[in-house]
Amino acid sequence: MKKFLKGLGQVAVLFLFARLMNLVVEALHINIPGSILGIIVIFALLHFKVIKLEWVEIGALWLLAELLLFFVPSAVGIINYADLFAEFGTSILLVVAISTFVAMVSTGMLTQMIAKRKERKNTCSSDA
Repeated sequence: MKKFLKGLGQVAVLFLFARLMNLVVEALHINIPGSILGIIVIFALLHFKVIKLEWVEIGALWLLAELLLFFVPSAVGIINYADLFAEFGTSILLVVAISTFVAMVSTGMLTQMIAKRKERKNTCSSDA
């Protein structure tokens, strides 16, 4: 129960942070979505150890685990555009397939690069 409440609190903090970033974007008239700015700021805060990973880890993992649920409203909303899909469905599916493939390949390549770099770093530090 304690872990659940801690995770719930972390989700609430992440939600409030996201809302704050939306307000910052509106106030400063920045052409970046508040969610993207929030990700950048959270990453920077974690990287420079301003906030600890433990402060958001449980809530972030829960949000990632339930990520599919956040796409249900947009998937249901597609039903409103049946005529658009009848006309451009093949093109839309092709773009989605290609962009998914590119995203998966680039993510895989980046992950391999990071893993190799970590492996080299660990090997070098154990040799010393």
